[in-house]
Amino acid sequence: MRTRIRSPRRVAVLATVAALGAGLLAGCADDGDSSGPSGGTDANGKTKITVGVFGAFGLKEAGLYDEYMKLHKNIVIEQTSIERSENYRPQLLTHLASGSGLADIQAIEFNYVAEITETQGDKLVDLGKAEGVKKDNFLPWKWEQGTTKAGKTVGLGTDIGPTGICYRKDYFEQAGLPTDREAVGKLWAGDWQKYLEVGKQFKAKNVKGATFVDAASGVLNAMLGSSTERFYDKDGKLVYKTNPAVRDAWDTAASFSEAGLTAKVQQFTPPWDQAFANGRFATVTCPPWMLGYIQDKAGAAGKDKWDVAPAPKPGNWGGSYLAVPEAGKNKEEATKLVAWLTAPEQQAKLFEKRGSFPSAQAAYSLPQVSGAKHPYFGNAPIGQIFIDAAKGVPVQPVGPGDLVISQNLGDVGMLQVDQKGVSAADGWKAATKAIDNALDK
Repeated sequence: MRTRIRSPRRVAVLATVAALGAGLLAGCADDGDSSGPSGGTDANGKTKITVGVFGAFGLKEAGLYDEYMKLHKNIVIEQTSIERSENYRPQLLTHLASGSGLADIQAIEFNYVAEITETQGDKLVDLGKAEGVKKDNFLPWKWEQGTTKAGKTVGLGTDIGPTGICYRKDYFEQAGLPTDREAVGKLWAGDWQKYLEVGKQFKAKNVKGATFVDAASGVLNAMLGSSTERFYDKDGKLVYKTNPAVRDAWDTAASFSEAGLTAKVQQFTPPWDQAFANGRFATVTCPPWMLGYIQDKAGAAGKDKWDVAPAPKPGNWGGSYLAVPEAGKNKEEATKLVAWLTAPEQQAKLFEKRGSFPSAQAAYSLPQVSGAKHPYFGNAPIGQIFIDAAKGVPVQPVGPGDLVISQNLGDVGMLQVDQKGVSAADGWKAATKAIDNALDK
């Protein structure tokens, strides 16, 4: 995430999700324009719906487009993709502002959904009024984040990233800690400070070659995702500097580094990948998409050594939305497609085939979700673990600067604390200065 956000979706597509019945497929285009002109008709006179996404978004790879086209013989779906979400966002904003060059359906990542709803909501169709769309099908916080202040729902949630903690059972055993996932979860239940204390206990046992966590920035991100208020308050006021929850997350994450509990690796970089392969740390913040990443990077040597437990507090890391621009040529058919793609049944299929956890709570009773287990992680009941986490995620206010703030807290500030030994106070000053400069532009 170095000076830019690396999309969790992008890194997750590198992994396999064997427990869910299918490997993740490579399916990204290059970093060209993700939108292009909206649909119209193809050479055979069929209605063409264009979809602009980032990375291997999963809908195409899971076969959902093909299924829809079989059900609707008059529809052709064409998808274009930009590999990196950070390159996709400015193009989307430019096209929305100009009202041209848009696909009939555009994906939106959670990091900038507030920016879209606040500044471009009038350029998007109200999907909350679409036939078959039910607000109660979705988690309340996910629905709210895709809704403008005026009550117009312009983004329907696809997936989310409810967090757990992945941990190495063999390292916990060597440290004299419990290895059963329920007992492990109880070690830090309800309190991130307890997670820190367990880390200190782990370090005292001198487990050879292993630190307790991967990076202080991972702890920071997880804590921020679990607070009821983060960077903005419910009235839309920027409060990240004065919000006690942000400073508590900052100070706690810095304490992990200062206590020597981190591997001091930068997440989503080759050294981090290698650290998984070498078994350099015992725990990592773990949304559903991380499972496949760990399996891919840790390989056969990590099978049955990794497991999943609940996080100290439920939070969210990741997720996206689908929106329909008002400037599209096929708004009506595009709206029908979005309603179908985000319906509980399709979200359950996407989880089963791609590991993308549903934002539709109505999908949680479906067997593909509720009964999901992961053999690489000791047959952990990942469906139920992440269902419980998803239901506990707070309805957190989001704002247009979320992406910039999150990026700089981790990449400018906490990275210096963790890797360069900068004090927590000086790291905070560096991060806030970078944030203020970015927001003032």
